[in-house]
Amino acid sequence: MTVFHFFNCAILTFGPHAVYYSATPLSEYDTLGTSVKAALVYLGTALVKELLKALIGFIDVAGLYFALTQLTHRNISQNHKFQAVGLGWAFADSVLHRLAPLWVGARGLEFTWDYLLQGLEANANLVLSISLAALGSLMWLRKNKPKTLIPIIYACAGIVATMPSITSYLRRGLGWQFPKVVGFELFTSLVMAFISWQLFSACQRPSA
Repeated sequence: MTVFHFFNCAILTFGPHAVYYSATPLSEYDTLGTSVKAALVYLGTALVKELLKALIGFIDVAGLYFALTQLTHRNISQNHKFQAVGLGWAFADSVLHRLAPLWVGARGLEFTWDYLLQGLEANANLVLSISLAALGSLMWLRKNKPKTLIPIIYACAGIVATMPSITSYLRRGLGWQFPKVVGFELFTSLVMAFISWQLFSACQRPSA
């Protein structure tokens, strides 16, 4: 029954394309090659769009680079600097994206889990922001870090930077419900925080 249902849905989805090609003069003029080429161009365009969506996350990296390296910090250590930057970054994100929905929706008389989940999501974002700031601190401010850790630092920073694109794909592409996405964000934030802490600790040790 499952396979039969699949074939029914597949015919409903893709059948009209074949019917249109056969029922119109397109089939008489052998335009199938043109359609195939157009399909390939579309796939290439879709790939570029997905890459651009992923690159949006790296705008945060550029912003954090400016905050960590160009802003004036009064006599604070590197340990405190990245935490302060990550904290301010996450707080501004929460104000920009969550304050208005909370003010409008959470003041209602009817209880809903959505705003509690938004709060948990903000906590995950706080952890991820501090983790990214810690990794950025290692990339741009720590000069004597072990060379063997450099690829791991950059890879982890790339993962954290693309988290918005990943969660967007989980919601829209895979159809994950909001509670499941928040659970994934919380789990991922704790994992990345642990890895970032281990990397930062390793880079703090004096080299042999």
